[in-house]
Amino acid sequence: MSLISIGTMAFDNVETPFGKAENIIGGACTYISWSASYFTQDLHIVAVVGDDFPQKELDELTARGVNLDGLQIKKGEKSFFWAGKYHSNMNMRDTLDTQLNVLADFHPVLPPDQRNADYVMLGNLTPSVQLEVINQFIERPKLVVLDTMNFWMDTAMDSLKEVLKHVDVITINDEEARQLSGEHSLVKAATVIQKMGPKYLIIKKESMGQC
Repeated sequence: MSLISIGTMAFDNVETPFGKAENIIGGACTYISWSASYFTQDLHIVAVVGDDFPQKELDELTARGVNLDGLQIKKGEKSFFWAGKYHSNMNMRDTLDTQLNVLADFHPVLPPDQRNADYVMLGNLTPSVQLEVINQFIERPKLVVLDTMNFWMDTAMDSLKEVLKHVDVITINDEEARQLSGEHSLVKAATVIQKMGPKYLIIKKESMGQC
């Protein structure tokens, strides 16, 4: 089973009612690959970082069986950075700072030997970039999973709807499901979204504070 994760590797500042952490390693690619490494060793990352991203973190991913041939390292540039503050219910958050840095002009390039992957995880990127990735596969993967957010619904809805025609699974939260579908009922929202293309819809609703 081969899995490719396309998305972010980043630095985060995270503040919650219970504490604060600065310059921690973040990004969808980082954590998807770490999690998947418990189940398979045929893992690939397609992402971009600056030369400020710790080599130690890259070495640890490699040691977990993650192939980094698709990772672009931009010399003299900074990695993507995000800072946010979570509310007391841990469902809502405020973005305090977003620095795209190397992500601003990122165009993923799949290595030739990775263009027939079985499973693809499209992290939270610009919908047009997600579509760039899909178009690079020689054959359609067995499963394509997409993550997105309300920011793209605000700024790139048409592009997002085009990408949704090509994916099997979409993961969003309840607020995003309502915005994407125009329906308040999550049952009705799911029906509308599935008609856009995805066979399966995962709506994240549980509060982290209750875990």
